[in-house]
Amino acid sequence: MSTDSKSNAEVSAADHDFVFHSWSAQGAISPIPVAKSSGSRFWDHDGKEYLDFSSQLVFTNIGHQHPKVVAAIQEQAATLTALAPQHASDIRNQAAERVVELAGTNFAKVFFTNGGADAIENAIRMVRIHTRKHKVLSTYRSYHGNTGSAINATGDPRRFPNEFAFGHVHFWGPYLYRSAFWATSEAQECERALQHLEQTIIFEGPNTIGAILLESVPGTAGVLVPPAGYLEGVRALCDKYKIMWIADEVMAGFGRTGKWFAFQSSKVVPDLITFAKGVTSGYVPLGGVVISKEISKTFDEQVFPGGLTYMGHPLAAATAVATIDVMKEEKMLENATAIGAEILGPGLIELAKKHKVIGDIRGAGVFWGVDLVSDRKTHEPLAPYGGSSPAMNELVAACKANGMMPFTNFNRIHLCPPCNISREDAKLGLEILDKSLTQIEKYYTGE
Repeated sequence: MSTDSKSNAEVSAADHDFVFHSWSAQGAISPIPVAKSSGSRFWDHDGKEYLDFSSQLVFTNIGHQHPKVVAAIQEQAATLTALAPQHASDIRNQAAERVVELAGTNFAKVFFTNGGADAIENAIRMVRIHTRKHKVLSTYRSYHGNTGSAINATGDPRRFPNEFAFGHVHFWGPYLYRSAFWATSEAQECERALQHLEQTIIFEGPNTIGAILLESVPGTAGVLVPPAGYLEGVRALCDKYKIMWIADEVMAGFGRTGKWFAFQSSKVVPDLITFAKGVTSGYVPLGGVVISKEISKTFDEQVFPGGLTYMGHPLAAATAVATIDVMKEEKMLENATAIGAEILGPGLIELAKKHKVIGDIRGAGVFWGVDLVSDRKTHEPLAPYGGSSPAMNELVAACKANGMMPFTNFNRIHLCPPCNISREDAKLGLEILDKSLTQIEKYYTGE
């Protein structure tokens, strides 16, 4: 694929001079200069091709540059490019109606935001006003965004320098491979995790707790698919203690697990749903809160004290409508389910037979996490919690050199290609991972 006249070196130099990157010491990073993208691939300015197994930041669910969605953005730009939130908008109405229909009959309306973090902020605000209770419970293994309440609800180390909001309490969610409960089976892990959550509720005071905030499948924390019955147990505890359940679907939603929302793999529904990322495939930023009928009624007469200048932006709303429509038309959820069940899941099992550094495999659809270890018996991680290691750095470098962009966090590699990836490209990604894992075998020290 042809690229523009600038070289990688030129783009990298300007990036270093003028752009301040997130979560980084600026002098220690060297971002890939990206020139163009299409489908499941992108290219740098010197023409090197990458198979995108990260979906960027797990958001290009329909792949890059989908022609129907690009056309919808262009058409909307020619008609109504911008609109203040106090006006009514047909394209915003269409986007909200589609999202509500996907969420189910328990839901009434959508409060649009610019992304996932501000969706979390406003969901928490709604819950606190609706319940008149201030505390929010969330898990240690979680990420909910980088704004005041969202980063305090987050469990991972990015929270540590940002703890300024109030009322946030953390608890242990289920994770059998690194169980906090000495569990030896999924059923035992589920039972003990729910017992732990109920004890946390009791000792924090049910009358102080407004919400339990959970990623339906924790993403950055490791693609931690909850054991059967866990979400049902959380719903039961919420009902018992009059607590609202906020389902964070920012990363797991819109086809990533093969469902429109990952909680739909359970038999229960939350009170609020936060979403972003895949709703527009990241083409134009958009997030939101899907609001249950019960909570929506609270604000029929009472003012909701919040808003955003660009909420329900016409370009974003048009992108959401087009994205949802093409996902349906092209059966992308069905494709994601098949890719996970027939290629990625079985393929990772085969790779684990060959590479001892693979300790555990979890996932569904096009959302997979692989725990990498230096010893299978002790589960010693290949990088420490909150950090990286030479082994993980070499693995990432090998993947990129071999033509694949991975998503990694601490000692894990996540496989998150677009929902419409071809079977051939899914297999190619596994082949590249196989080749790349071979380069770090020296770091395995177990038997």
